[in-house]
Amino acid sequence: MSDRNSELADFLRRARSQCDPSRAGLPADGRVRRVPGLRREEVAFLAGVSADYYARLEQGRRILPSKAVIDAIGRALGLDQAGRTHLADLIGTTNVPRRARPVQRVRPGVYQLLDALEAVPVLVLGRRADVLAQNRLGRALFADFDRMPASERNYARWMFLDDDARTLFVDWQDQARAAVENLRLEAGNDPGDRGTAELIADLRAHSPEFDAWWNEHRVYQRTHGSKRLRHPLVGDLTVEYETLTLPGDADTTLFVYSTEPGSPSRRALDMLASWTLTGTPSPGSGGR
Repeated sequence: MSDRNSELADFLRRARSQCDPSRAGLPADGRVRRVPGLRREEVAFLAGVSADYYARLEQGRRILPSKAVIDAIGRALGLDQAGRTHLADLIGTTNVPRRARPVQRVRPGVYQLLDALEAVPVLVLGRRADVLAQNRLGRALFADFDRMPASERNYARWMFLDDDARTLFVDWQDQARAAVENLRLEAGNDPGDRGTAELIADLRAHSPEFDAWWNEHRVYQRTHGSKRLRHPLVGDLTVEYETLTLPGDADTTLFVYSTEPGSPSRRALDMLASWTLTGTPSPGSGGR
């Protein structure tokens, strides 16, 4: 079985094991369940395909189901949109090689936009969460990725392998899991990308947490949310983020962070912004 077929088989098995049979609407058959989740034949029944067909698909055989069948299996497994996208990617790319993609560049207009958004932190992420650019406040809030070697300017790598990231995030485990699940989703979309494969191999070798969570084969795409931080200069704050994908460049995403007006988090961010302009913490910032 090829690596790509193996990825599909692993994802289907894990997704099936996480299904709650009591919520699937299946008729009772009186059999004792020895393992959690749905049986193969139950997924096949719910998806409207033969048990043999689904078994061969879960075994990673060379099958190319129609979109209708993929959607039916996604519903049977209770997959969310990210899970269904991942399933379609794994099936659709099982035996289709992709061309190498060019190195990503940030166009001048985006840098101008970063300068204009000086009141809020902004990160520009590319494929596999490579940090392509950041504005002044983004640098102060998270890390100065520009000072890192080019090969290390990656959000997931920083999250798992930099001690400063572990102390910065109060909810580090949640944020780190999100990084794994997003990277899993992208790896399924382009399984032949060499840079992604090298990043994953490096993180699995150097981070036990990454390796364990990678093996869970969970996928999720977070387009908005919050992060709880304990910043070394301004203390505790919570930032909300929204993601903006550039028109005509689906591989480049702006992460824009903001705080609630009038909140302690807004005051902390304002103090950090003041510090980035003067080079010293503002009075009463509680810098340490």
